[in-house]
Amino acid sequence: MEAQRKPLGSKVYFLSCVRPFTGADESTVRQRSDMNSHGPVTDTSLLDIRCGKDASTAFAPGILSVAAGQSLGFVVDPTIQHPGPALAYLAKVPAGKTAANWDGSGAVWFKVWEQGPTALNSNGGNWPSSGLTKLSFTIPKATPSGDYLARIEHIGLHSAGSKNGAQFYLSCGQITVTGGGSGTPGPLVSFPGAYSATDPGILIQIYYPVPTSYTIPGPKVWTG
Repeated sequence: MEAQRKPLGSKVYFLSCVRPFTGADESTVRQRSDMNSHGPVTDTSLLDIRCGKDASTAFAPGILSVAAGQSLGFVVDPTIQHPGPALAYLAKVPAGKTAANWDGSGAVWFKVWEQGPTALNSNGGNWPSSGLTKLSFTIPKATPSGDYLARIEHIGLHSAGSKNGAQFYLSCGQITVTGGGSGTPGPLVSFPGAYSATDPGILIQIYYPVPTSYTIPGPKVWTG
């Protein structure tokens, strides 16, 4: 069946980091099997780190159309409650597949946005995403046209002082980029594979002793 392709229009693109948001269009979002809970992924070696629990092949029927250079917004339900970074990745769908039938496997993901702390202190730091119900970023203008998976993520660091203590809240949506450029996105990483449980931005004590710096996990941001 041909996927339903939808324009972005004036509505905020819906990707739930935790569970469905009342009244939002879910037809372009891969639904996690635990979508009605607030449970995170905690093991970076699991396939669930790609799109959420059992969501890599939970293909949605729709594909959202987004112009290169346009802002893409993600609704979060409930608010972001834990200290930690926010990140966004894209993965180009290979020839012969669409965003509605591809699982996102391989070294295909590139980071397009990240948001770290504005300060580090004994309260866990100051994080711009705290308390928000929406995260937004811009699709780089040089992004080639075509279908992509979009991956949104918030990493809770409140329990990250022990291995597998960091909490990953994430989701994947299905988009097609229009009016794109001729850029070469990268570095390319895989999920699982991009993160290790012992990465300095994942295994970290954010309260005491207060860290002097913070390294956001994953590759460098591709700005186009």
